[in-house]
Amino acid sequence: MVRYRRHFLPGGTYFFTITLRDRTASTLTENIPILRAAFRDTRRALPFRMDAICILPDHVHMLCTLPEGDADYPSRIRRIKSYVSRTLGFSPWQSRYWEHTIRDDDDFRHHADYTHYNPVHHGLVSDALDWPYTSLHRVARMEAKP
Repeated sequence: MVRYRRHFLPGGTYFFTITLRDRTASTLTENIPILRAAFRDTRRALPFRMDAICILPDHVHMLCTLPEGDADYPSRIRRIKSYVSRTLGFSPWQSRYWEHTIRDDDDFRHHADYTHYNPVHHGLVSDALDWPYTSLHRVARMEAKP
């Protein structure tokens, strides 16, 4: 069996994909308040900056930056998943998640675009701004400011 090795970069920016066990479920979009509460709870206990996020019915993509000197993203992911599982009364998650360490500005832009345009890729909307559960709205507001 191949052993996956995670990369830990203190203060690093990471791209994550967290997926439901049942890829046909829409548990995440049906429970947006619970997922948002899980993120708030986790950020209070273990701070991080949410650079980009998109919540789809069966998975979440997010770009997060950890505080300087901190590389403990597994505790953050575990806390988010645990909060949701406790609140729902069952664990909907796959046991693993995908992580990628962002290397540079181009890599960041690529993963932010991937995150924001994923609902279009999955055929959920024809325009990424039509998807309600994405940080693309925040980006658009920031770019519209003079």
